[in-house]
Amino acid sequence: MSTNSYADGRPIGFTEPVGLTAPSGIDREAHNRLDEAWLAAAWSHPTTRVFVVSGGQALIDDTPDGRTELVMTPAFEAPVTETHRYFLGTDEDGVRYFALQKDALPGRIDQSARPAGLREAGLLLSPRDAGLLVHAVALENWQRLHRFCSRCGERTVIAAAGHIRRCQACGAEHYPRTDPAVIMLITDQEDRALFGRQVHWPEGRFSTLAGFVEPGESIEQSVRREAREEAGIEVGEVEYIASQPWPFPSSLMLGFFARIAPSTSSEIVVDGEEIEEARWFSREDLRAAFESGEVLPPYGISIASRLIERWYGKPLPKPGSLA
Repeated sequence: MSTNSYADGRPIGFTEPVGLTAPSGIDREAHNRLDEAWLAAAWSHPTTRVFVVSGGQALIDDTPDGRTELVMTPAFEAPVTETHRYFLGTDEDGVRYFALQKDALPGRIDQSARPAGLREAGLLLSPRDAGLLVHAVALENWQRLHRFCSRCGERTVIAAAGHIRRCQACGAEHYPRTDPAVIMLITDQEDRALFGRQVHWPEGRFSTLAGFVEPGESIEQSVRREAREEAGIEVGEVEYIASQPWPFPSSLMLGFFARIAPSTSSEIVVDGEEIEEARWFSREDLRAAFESGEVLPPYGISIASRLIERWYGKPLPKPGSLA
């Protein structure tokens, strides 16, 4: 493989949208979140659209022309819950979007509508709808898990159209939490890729290594530490590729290519706690493992799939198909 290109011929440094990160055409208009009069006018506008999010899911529906869309209603038809109404932004046509957090999704007369989470819906929805759902699910997760003030313990209230929680007892403001995590495709001197299987994954499910960034640690240091801790591999060169929001519940995945350090062993020593098994795969090894069913590819929506595809040189197989 050329040192100036990936296996598929794309130049080093080339980036493209990862699932859940394609341009959505939505302006989040953060400057309007504290303007209650503006928010009220936006909510009452006849073109405003609203969808319900509950437990990380929303209703989606298939259209006659083969597309899949979020099920939305005009704001005046929405089941209003004032304290759980999140403003998500405005599209290029001036349509404004809100999400309502509810304890359950609404019932639907239309039998084709169905509840779906991001792992399913993210692959089916348009960039606009996927972006809206990611935003809403991330806010819902944070709101459900951070109802009390971390400073004084009192209950907090929602502000800024769902993007702040305020403590009325001590005056503290709390903002949505995002936990940075690194995910890396590691290659050795023979350009084989290292894949691991977590202890709670089904048999045959392999993917790239990953882990959370620790306090006081750079992302490059985190890549090297995780490789050492999980597989006993010393990493040298680290190259950033792309990022992906992963609100399960609140991560931001930072994707890398990493190369084993020169003159170091490629012997794998798994930690046995997070990683139960890890193996080096050549492209031919991986193709054969996919065809035999010995290895199951990662979720197609994940940044892991994109990293692997860039090394592999073509799309990963879908369930039931061949590489």
